[in-house]
Amino acid sequence: MLQEWLSAVEKDYRSIAWRSVEEPSSYPNELGPKHWTEPRFEQMMRLKQEALTFARSQEAGYILFADTDSILTNNQTLKFLIAQNKSVVAPMMDSQTYYSNFWCGITPQGYYRRTADYFPTKNRQRLGCFAVPMVHATFLIDLRKDDTTDLAFYPPHPTYSWPFDDINVFAYSCQVAGAQMYLCNQERFGYINVPLTSRQTLEEERVQFVHLILEAIVDGPPMVRSRHIYVPPKRPTKIGFDEVFLINLARRPDRRQRMLDALFELEIDPLVVDAVDGSALNSSSIKKMGINLLPGYYDPFSGRTLTKGEVGCFLSHHHVWKEIVERKLEKSLVLEDDVRFEAYFKKHLLRLMEELEQAQTDWELIYLGRKQVNSDDEEAVAEIHNLVVPKYSYWTLAYVLSWRGAQKLVEAQPLSKILPVDEFLPIMYDKHPK
Repeated sequence: MLQEWLSAVEKDYRSIAWRSVEEPSSYPNELGPKHWTEPRFEQMMRLKQEALTFARSQEAGYILFADTDSILTNNQTLKFLIAQNKSVVAPMMDSQTYYSNFWCGITPQGYYRRTADYFPTKNRQRLGCFAVPMVHATFLIDLRKDDTTDLAFYPPHPTYSWPFDDINVFAYSCQVAGAQMYLCNQERFGYINVPLTSRQTLEEERVQFVHLILEAIVDGPPMVRSRHIYVPPKRPTKIGFDEVFLINLARRPDRRQRMLDALFELEIDPLVVDAVDGSALNSSSIKKMGINLLPGYYDPFSGRTLTKGEVGCFLSHHHVWKEIVERKLEKSLVLEDDVRFEAYFKKHLLRLMEELEQAQTDWELIYLGRKQVNSDDEEAVAEIHNLVVPKYSYWTLAYVLSWRGAQKLVEAQPLSKILPVDEFLPIMYDKHPK
């Protein structure tokens, strides 16, 4: 892909130095492809040092480092960074979690330290270019400045004693040379993929979601594919399901379009179901539909009664269950419009369904995304990867439902004693604490 892109844009550059390095493909004492050993970090540092040395030999004024996990979407990023007139300056990269390409604090031993400034900066509650002790993944070095003359990725400084990796070695080099690092967040510059093993603390990165899907508030403009890269045409299918339902409120066309775009990229063909808008319901309309609230129900956490939004949500899912029963759909995928797909979602889902079929596992409902209310251990399902027997769980943002499972949900006649749908499901699989 990179070679294809370079051949299309080489006319826009004075010169391009391109070298594809296929080796080494593994490193000594490596436990797997996600394991970073000292030889692997050393290889990374040597490559970055080679780039830095090359830039100096060319008498370049600047060098921009951009790691593979960074996706720059703002085509004015380079001009913006140069205009800041800083020795080392980074554009803040957005991510779906707390992770970004900077630290606001660092311990004397070179480890991440949480400070009060991190989240206001990450969330853009404070805007500007801020002095920070660590930037990585994407940053610009001004090679014209005196304090960058001795900056290096390899070998580490003679007095270096911090953890052995490229970002720490370079941050220490900046510290010794007196070259202050800066982070700018006034604009949206792009995205950084969440690492499989975080350089920040586990506490920063821990999120309460399951393997396939996580719920997220989507912020910022969508990424646009480069016109210089060929992408095969998409051919969406039901990916082995009898139907793929996408529940969406008509007054949220933004969510509908985002989901349709995401599913198109995954080559999944959904059936859009107009959700019941709870805000349009009142007590008389609810009564006309034959709906009665479960007597004595109060939310176990807030103590409030059922909201109109929860009624609308339940009715939306109930409509899907009835359609599954009426159309005799053996297995269906149900999605709400506020999900964010994890990497390899489709691949993992297809493998899950294949393993279930091979093992002839008896199932009726499978959560693909949920909130595990309690931290109790859950029984693993034999012969199936990443599948457990769920205990008390919330959320109905994504699940797989069989015809028999839908039939049981409908035959329970829940509208005569309605409560939130994510309370109803644990009752039906008999894991509700009450």
